[in-house]
Amino acid sequence: MMLGTLVIAAGILAAPAAQTPQASERVVLEGSVKVDSIDRSTRSMTVRSEDNQLFGVYVDRSMKLFDQLKTGDTVRVRVVESVVVAVVRNAKPTVFTDTTAAARKAAENSPTEVLQQLKAVVTIERVDLNTQTVVYKTGDNRSVIRYAVDPKLLENLKQGDVVEVTYTRQRAVVLEKR
Repeated sequence: MMLGTLVIAAGILAAPAAQTPQASERVVLEGSVKVDSIDRSTRSMTVRSEDNQLFGVYVDRSMKLFDQLKTGDTVRVRVVESVVVAVVRNAKPTVFTDTTAAARKAAENSPTEVLQQLKAVVTIERVDLNTQTVVYKTGDNRSVIRYAVDPKLLENLKQGDVVEVTYTRQRAVVLEKR
């Protein structure tokens, strides 16, 4: 039996600021899954959770055990989302910019892999603590609504605040043979 661990982190709303950044992390999926299919050329596989949901998983080349996996093997999976929120002073709203290459370079010695990172500076239009939502406007004048899984992320945010949004998807896979 093959056993592995997958960690995926996604972060939204992050930046240095006068206020202390708010951070939240939640486990989206954790448990044993079956390998449903394997694509050796892209080093990816599809795993099926106990409730029959499919998840795509990329396995880094440094993990040689991937080459021994077969359809039907059991793998342990852990999926995590993380979010950070902070106000930025004296910034102008921007559109989203892809900063994946810089984030990957910064994480070269990290066990996680940055899949994607996007950044923008936005202006808060509305915060609704009852529905745990925030509406913000981007540099190209688009209004966007986002749901905050953890209400503490919205603490101290108010209309007119300028916030740097950083969306990061990361993944780390550790495979162990039992």
